[in-house]
Amino acid sequence: MVDMSLYAAFLVAAFALCVTPGPGMMFIVAMGGRGGPAAGVMAAFGVACAMLVHSVAAALGLSALFTALPTLYHVLRWAGAAYLLYLAVKAFRDRSVPGEEETGAVGPGMRRAFWQGAITNLLNPKVILFNVAFLPQFVDPTLGHVQGQLLLLGVTLVVMGFLWDGSVGLASGRLSLFLRRSARVNRWLNIVSGTVFTGLAVRLVATSPK
Repeated sequence: MVDMSLYAAFLVAAFALCVTPGPGMMFIVAMGGRGGPAAGVMAAFGVACAMLVHSVAAALGLSALFTALPTLYHVLRWAGAAYLLYLAVKAFRDRSVPGEEETGAVGPGMRRAFWQGAITNLLNPKVILFNVAFLPQFVDPTLGHVQGQLLLLGVTLVVMGFLWDGSVGLASGRLSLFLRRSARVNRWLNIVSGTVFTGLAVRLVATSPK
């Protein structure tokens, strides 16, 4: 169903893409820094699930809506920026004492990390535009099943991205657990996370879609 030479080239390009630090990775590092290893991994899983949605949308041609309705792009862009700023405010206002979160239920915190990662990625229309520009380069129309090829490439990218981002989230979370033994460092990490969220929001609004 796919050209194996093209698929091999795609694997190399996808690996380079996954290991290159970008907004998604910065978000996952910030989430791991705030919530620990589980939060970092769950944020990466949320981002991966959202990427899968984007890949399916690209394969089905839903991304054409951005061409027909450019307003939709800007609505999603501003909504994504607003959500990131909301997360930034929460991080800046966090005055919790290290160890307090250990007394609460772990489940809700992990679910929040998952949904925050998923929503942040879903509200980033640039991810859809990237899939539209990147994935078709490795599709051979002469083999047929173009949608199937796009889905295979998209799923491959999602799996590779989660394996790498999950490892990054785990590492940043473990480091944060060690650093958060100090209340002062704990506060500093929250400020860093809030700054990262703010920077991602500004980048989402300021960068041209083209």
